[in-house]
Amino acid sequence: MKLYFNSIAKYQKSPYLYPLYGLGELPQGFARLSAIYGGTYMLNKPFEGVTMGEDGNVNGVTSEGETAKCKIVVADPSYFPEKCTKAGQVVRAICLMQNPVPNTNNNQSSQIIIPQNQVGRKSDIYVLCVSSSHNVSAKDWYVALVSTTVETANPEAELEPGLRLLGPISEKFVSVSDLYVLLMTERKIISLFLLVLMPQHTSKRPVKIS
Repeated sequence: MKLYFNSIAKYQKSPYLYPLYGLGELPQGFARLSAIYGGTYMLNKPFEGVTMGEDGNVNGVTSEGETAKCKIVVADPSYFPEKCTKAGQVVRAICLMQNPVPNTNNNQSSQIIIPQNQVGRKSDIYVLCVSSSHNVSAKDWYVALVSTTVETANPEAELEPGLRLLGPISEKFVSVSDLYVLLMTERKIISLFLLVLMPQHTSKRPVKIS
């Protein structure tokens, strides 16, 4: 709560920051900062596996016969399907609109969380809207993302409470993604961290070695 109010005091209208040109700028920013501190990159190379040390932990990532040594591996679960198990699903709707979210004072961006108990669910519904002011859409167009954890056999219908808040929608694209977690038998590998794709996040199969 203290961080929330301090952020409002610093940034005025909102405590949240969103990068220009979309979330893809975050890994680019990390890449630039990592390069300053001597980080090494292996780009456009296939992932062939990891090497393990005598202590049973990951100590390297292999690609085309080369192995980059590391102490920690952070990766998308799709790189290690044999070490993961499906834990659920996330449904998302990407909506293109020609209007801001109604009742938000015509703000160019907004974030809304619908509490689970208000809509009779076990998980919250997340609504995010951005616009041309963030350089993610053409002028006078808005991009909204509505997402939640799947709880029924009709995932798209579960987004309705969030979709109703958006007003007129020009185009809508709905997708369902699987959630994966490490198998209990693999959790002893303390140097391997797999990213869990939550409802409010998106993923581009990242892998980080350090």
